[in-house]
Amino acid sequence: MFWHLIAAVAAALAGAGIALVLRSLSGKRLPAWIIPVFAGLGMFGYTIYYEYTWFETSQARLPQGSVVISSEEGHMLWRPWTLLFPMPLAYTVLDSTSVQVQDVAQGRLARFILYRFEKQHLLSTVKSGKYQLLCNEKAMFRLNDAGEAKMETLTELETDAPLYQAICNRP
Repeated sequence: MFWHLIAAVAAALAGAGIALVLRSLSGKRLPAWIIPVFAGLGMFGYTIYYEYTWFETSQARLPQGSVVISSEEGHMLWRPWTLLFPMPLAYTVLDSTSVQVQDVAQGRLARFILYRFEKQHLLSTVKSGKYQLLCNEKAMFRLNDAGEAKMETLTELETDAPLYQAICNRP
């Protein structure tokens, strides 16, 4: 968060600098209030840029073997531009190094860890969970700390779902 503050201040200084140059080029005919306005626009522009590139930059920092299986975009009333251009809010990642696959009598059984990253103001929150997937039934269960499936957390998957493809179509 400290670096985002530094970047916002740098964007404000750049905006104020542009306003100073424009004011000087106009022979001081432009009003002096454009300097803080341009500084504010610089900070505002940086904030919008960061919010829309958050998904790509955090995805680039994922370790080798991570597979993004879903992402969510959304609108926020206090950010009216998101009504036209939805903003990335969260994404879910499969840690493919944690996948344990067994072929049992009922078909392929897989246990794995999913991480969910959510954007909260300037920080990302991470939630993780252990899951079990029965490929033949296309059913996914959340596992408790003891490694037992919670039946109330049943999720039905489609065969074209990225999670199903990443786990059940493995060699």
